[in-house]
Parts: sequence; C-alpha cells; structure tokens
Amino acid sequence: MSSTSKLGILLSGRGSNFLAIADSIANDQLKGCEIAVVISNKADAPGLAAAQERGLKAVAIEARGRKRAEHDEEIVATLRAHGVDLVCLAGYMRLLSPEFVQAFPQRILNIHPSLLPAFPGLDAQQQAFDYGVQVAGCTVHFVDEQLDHGVIVLQKTVTILEGDDAHALSERVLEQEHIAYSEAIARVVSGQYTIEGRRYIKR
Repeated sequence: MSSTSKLGILLSGRGSNFLAIADSIANDQLKGCEIAVVISNKADAPGLAAAQERGLKAVAIEARGRKRAEHDEEIVATLRAHGVDLVCLAGYMRLLSPEFVQAFPQRILNIHPSLLPAFPGLDAQQQAFDYGVQVAGCTVHFVDEQLDHGVIVLQKTVTILEGDDAHALSERVLEQEHIAYSEAIARVVSGQYTIEGRRYIKR
C-alpha cells in the first residue's frame, strides 16, 4: 500500500462506525490514512450527508432495481477511480458479489457485532442475548465470498450484565466497535502481518 492508505467507506445507514474512523483520522489516532470516498447504496443515508458535511467525497450508487453484479461493478469502478487501497464496510447492508470480493482480495474489512463465528447475520446482539451467552462483543474481519466468514483481524469482548436487555448490550457493543475498527485498520495498513489459513498473525 502507498505511504498514505486511501480508505473507501461503504455504508447504508447512519454510519456511526464511519464517523468513528473519520474522528480517529482527524485526531491523528489513525495515522497514515485518509478517507478517499464514502459510498452508499441509498441516496438518503444519513452517513452520506455526514460525509458531505465533513467535506468528504460522498457518492450515492442506488441499488434498487439493479442486478447485484451490475451495481457492484459500478462501486468497484468508483473505488478504483479514487485510488482506494482498503475498503471498509460500515453498516453496509448488502452482500458483496464474488467479483467485488475478488477485485480487492484481502483488502475489504467488515465489522460485525458478535464474536464470530458465533451469531452471524442480522440482529447478532439479540441472537447472543437470547442464547444466554455471558460474553458478547464485536469482530473486525476480512470479507470473503461467505457471510461474516473471512479471516478475523481483531475482536473485543463485552460482558453481559445482570439486568441487560438486547438494546443495552447493543449500545455497549457499539462503543467497542468504534474503538475496534480503527485499531484493525491500523493493523492492516501497517502491513505487519501474515495470513496462514484462517489465522491472522501479527509480525
């Protein structure tokens, strides 16, 4: 990767993880990174407006009524046009096509609100709460062709407290997400790691 790693952010909603990443860069906690472009599949996504307010390049590429491959092809082209080194999914609520994943091999990160491989998919915190686990958390992982499946870069744990409900748990997990994502990005852009099988190994 170049001396300054260019990030491409994909989001579908409010983009709270995007804002946490942007704050980490602005505060010089996440060094050697800049956000090159923020893309949403929804033109009215609050995260897109937040990006514009920060003076960042913000692009809506609507998914509605389009085939996944065609939509993803346009996103890939936009990411490449902005010289993106690392793609960060920040509440992006669409599965990526295999062609998208192959366009950025081991260069797409996602954050998921559970300790994978437990509780993949939607409503992970509710799944964890309903299952009765005593420890929940979040996972930053590389994206592959399967849902919430790629190599794990970093995890943070959250203890489930007496009196918790799924909402309270979600709020505390989200706090850890905001910390974990920037830490994981720093690890990846450093290049100081190898991947052996399913294991991420820091050098």
